[in-house]
Amino acid sequence: MKNKIIFYIFIFIFIISIASGCLELFTIDGSITYESHPTSIRYTISYGYKINCSGSGKYNIFYKCDIPELLKGQIIDIIVHNNDYYDEIIASWNNVKSWNITSNLNKEYDLGITANVQADSYMISDLNGKNALTIQDISNIYPDISRKFTQSQSNETTIFIDPKNPAISNIANQVLLNVDTNNSFLVAKELFKWLKQNTDYKIHFDNDNVQTAIYTLQCRSGDCDDLSFLYISLCRSINVPARFIRGFIVEENNAIPHAWVEVFVGGEIGDNGWIPVECAGIASTIDSEIHQNFGIEDVEHLRVFKDDGSNESLNVSLSGIYYRIYSTDRNIDAISYSNISNYYVLRNEKLIINENNRRTYE
Repeated sequence: MKNKIIFYIFIFIFIISIASGCLELFTIDGSITYESHPTSIRYTISYGYKINCSGSGKYNIFYKCDIPELLKGQIIDIIVHNNDYYDEIIASWNNVKSWNITSNLNKEYDLGITANVQADSYMISDLNGKNALTIQDISNIYPDISRKFTQSQSNETTIFIDPKNPAISNIANQVLLNVDTNNSFLVAKELFKWLKQNTDYKIHFDNDNVQTAIYTLQCRSGDCDDLSFLYISLCRSINVPARFIRGFIVEENNAIPHAWVEVFVGGEIGDNGWIPVECAGIASTIDSEIHQNFGIEDVEHLRVFKDDGSNESLNVSLSGIYYRIYSTDRNIDAISYSNISNYYVLRNEKLIINENNRRTYE
């Protein structure tokens, strides 16, 4: 099992490097062209848990399987693997298929879904912050969003998203002072620059636990969850609303669990004011990181969970399957899976950034 996990991690690093480190080509008009890559794909994804119940005695199995969604494209259809489910909404707006199984039987269960997906890359074209609101305007016009997505988030014992930590807020305030603007898009972009210039993407092989934001700041490295929580904390500490997204990175033969960020900049930008930010890219330059990972959610990203800013949301996102046994003779083995099949590239395009700092796919 450990070898399998390590294999998937290396696959993930390869995918991110391909997505975030494309070859740059400089043209005579001052624009930058990145190597052609998929911007529209179709695939089938299956994910969930396979569970084997053996021995004797009563047991309960509880599992909530998130339903996929896209910023651009469509979920063509969804097949649920086990019909003993019920529909539920958790953390405000996340649709799930839920199972609550009680039995004495020795049985194998497949709890999960299969979805047919057609995905398109989603991009905010303008990198200059046009039409974005100021931080103060967000607080005034969208007080509920500002309140929900600028606070700390924790489980019963640990603060993971920590905007009130002095070390984090001092950095964010210094970035705000240096950028000399209150435009939320430009401030979020400068905080993203700071993150990419001062931290490294690094898997902690010896520990599966998510790091707190302050720990990631102290060690200056982390995986997708860790870097996302630190970036959210930086944004929130100066009242730029931010939230985490959970889902998968998809490539031809693999779907790898992943996390990234959305920042609220208001105006007529993004998804009702929210723009995506990929914090785990490993591009060679900061400009490449911004061009390819700030305000872009490419076809490799499939979302399944969207944070609502609450502690419950954090707890749910960090949990998986749960089961209870009532006899020492009962054994339950639960193995997660996420598989891709029927992968097909519908369109390849080049990412072009022109002299006015606007992006297009061509």
